[in-house]
Amino acid sequence: MPSKMKYSAAFHLVTGLSGIGFAAVIFLVNMIILVPAGEPAPGSDVGAIVDFYGAEDGAVTLASMFLPVSWFAATLFGVGAVSAARGAERERSEAWSLAGLAGILLQNGTFAVLSAVRITLAETGGSVAPEALAVFHDALLLLNGTFLALALTGLSIAGLRSGVVRRWQASVGFCAAVLQFASAVLAPLVLEHGGALGYIGLAGWLLWVVWLVCYGIALMRFGKRRSLGRA
Repeated sequence: MPSKMKYSAAFHLVTGLSGIGFAAVIFLVNMIILVPAGEPAPGSDVGAIVDFYGAEDGAVTLASMFLPVSWFAATLFGVGAVSAARGAERERSEAWSLAGLAGILLQNGTFAVLSAVRITLAETGGSVAPEALAVFHDALLLLNGTFLALALTGLSIAGLRSGVVRRWQASVGFCAAVLQFASAVLAPLVLEHGGALGYIGLAGWLLWVVWLVCYGIALMRFGKRRSLGRA
């Protein structure tokens, strides 16, 4: 029995750190590499988007190299969150955590396509149907808010009802989910008009990063409590 307890603590330590690592990587890729390089916001002029990916192929290449790490870490984090919540969920015949994991896996797939589009634009210098690819890229980025909202909602409810996260941490997740889903619903308007509408998704994304860090810490604490026989 003690060996199983130790394994549980180690598992949730790894998956909790994976959540924090995922947050760190996506913050690095977006706020430290791409935004300072001049990446246009969704809804920007198509010409500006094409020019950016044609001129900043180095930044795009560097950012793309980090993304496989983020998908790997995100999946481990999602599995850890499911593991922590499933015991309590089975007693209630619920599966919110599985819905959250599905959202994470779907956003991983969406960003794999996004990364491929970015690399295509960078490597071709914007010479292969650049306008269409640029719009396709922004549309995917905005619609991905649907999957982030699913992950935030499912894992926040599961974490709250199983005692993994506190109410304020779940509330951050719910707020981020509303903003992300609103951004996805408004995607056609953001693409057409841009401007202030784009900040809805940005605000939701920043809360998503905060939520990931908080949830990762909560998973590590859960594993520690469980190893001590308190969970």
